[in-house]
Amino acid sequence: METGTGSAGPGRPKQIEAAWALTLAAVAAEVLVWVLGVFVVPPTGLDELTGFAGRSAAITQLLWSAGVLAVLLGSWLFVAARMRAGRGWARAVLTVVGAVFLLFRIGGLGMDGIDPAWWAVLNALPDVLAAAAVVPMYLPEARAHFPSAPRRTA
Repeated sequence: METGTGSAGPGRPKQIEAAWALTLAAVAAEVLVWVLGVFVVPPTGLDELTGFAGRSAAITQLLWSAGVLAVLLGSWLFVAARMRAGRGWARAVLTVVGAVFLLFRIGGLGMDGIDPAWWAVLNALPDVLAAAAVVPMYLPEARAHFPSAPRRTA
């Protein structure tokens, strides 16, 4: 088993570190897409919500949205950290999430109608990164990181 150095820790394969890095990139990309969609790329989410429900309701809705996003991303990072620590259940969860993200993205490619094209590509980036993070977790060197017997400690 090949192990990484430095922050990889003793006995942690570099493939696991690659999966961790891809997950961090996916989370960062998700935050970037949310912020750009709400405040930058026209028509912004803030503009659309303000036109529909008024400024106060729009801000309330966006705060709720940001809160839910923070909880989901925090949960995603928690599960990814457990995968990094060698928990097989976390690898399985990340595999399912990555596959679902990719299937939703592939299924919606022709229906998005997102313009400009760069925005459509940026919107797809978190999903593609999440799916890509699954691959290194199943490489031969990484599989040894996950014991076949369940662990009793948290």
